[in-house]
Amino acid sequence: MILVTGGAGFIGSNFVLDWLAAADEPVVNLDALTYAGNLENLASLRDDPRHVFVRGDIGDGSLVAQLLHRYQPRAIVHFAAESHVDRSIHGPEDFIQTNIVGSFRLLEAARAYWRRLDDAGKAAFRFLHVSTDEVYGSLGKDDPAFAETNRYEPNSPYSASKAASDHLVRAYHHTYGLPVLTTNCSNNDGPYHCPDKLIPRIIHNARAEKLLPSYGDGQQIRDWLYVADHCSAIRRVLAAGRPGETYNIGGWNEKANLDVVHTLCAMLDELSPRADGRPYREQISFVADRPGHDRRYAIDAGKIERELGWKPAETFASGIRKTVRWYLDHQDWVANVTSGAYREWVGKQYGACS
Repeated sequence: MILVTGGAGFIGSNFVLDWLAAADEPVVNLDALTYAGNLENLASLRDDPRHVFVRGDIGDGSLVAQLLHRYQPRAIVHFAAESHVDRSIHGPEDFIQTNIVGSFRLLEAARAYWRRLDDAGKAAFRFLHVSTDEVYGSLGKDDPAFAETNRYEPNSPYSASKAASDHLVRAYHHTYGLPVLTTNCSNNDGPYHCPDKLIPRIIHNARAEKLLPSYGDGQQIRDWLYVADHCSAIRRVLAAGRPGETYNIGGWNEKANLDVVHTLCAMLDELSPRADGRPYREQISFVADRPGHDRRYAIDAGKIERELGWKPAETFASGIRKTVRWYLDHQDWVANVTSGAYREWVGKQYGACS
């Protein structure tokens, strides 16, 4: 049995589905079901006894302690986080509460549980903390990619809150001996991604004949990782990672945001062309840049390949094609996610371009 936090979100739900497809080891899934959490992602597990869903907050120490006592998991995989930079700019307090205070309370509950295990249980237990490349700050055009040894220079309330949680995880290992693992990943694409993020937003807006908003000059560079590759990397780190270590997970796919948008437009021209036959790129519109927008992220994933033998199976081209096909094939899911509160948020953030 493992305990997964945030397992109804984008990466968390992909991980839960991937885990149960690969093994019979049950999952207790703790998720507060905020705007990013969606039980529709897990509809295929509705009658699966291997999946136990609990709606709750990682900041509820009493609830977490009860779950640990009842289910006796051998590991905690911690995805739960507020993770949207724009939302952190508009309302940073939620990020402080979830990413810092929530992670602290989860660590405290895990430490108390771990201390009560017998020697074999203590040796086998793992606390795997899923983090982001954004904690490292921004790179110049010719700077080497982020390595695990890079110093932290977070530039947004979101990345600062994740950096704080990373430091707490590290401290609980060095102070208390808790067997922790930390992963820092690059941008993910794939199924079940909340449509307030770049790739699903562009797909949705394009097919709705709306403008395709691109920040600034669109030359912000990100490394892209297909979510199934991220899940396989986490499984590998959980199985063989050294306690106390950090592993960067990336796809070796640096792309400017505008190039990603152009790629999406070209794929949609092929797979779901406009009724009038005109190219989707005509809908691209440039909007004011995000405050403090980091210019470039890039992950050096050499350590996880050298030490654990992991590398991504998908290229950017193969991964994004799978992503586009999934969204085109799951329009009911998209329609449900893009109603109500989501529309209000997008209207606030992107104005007329929404």
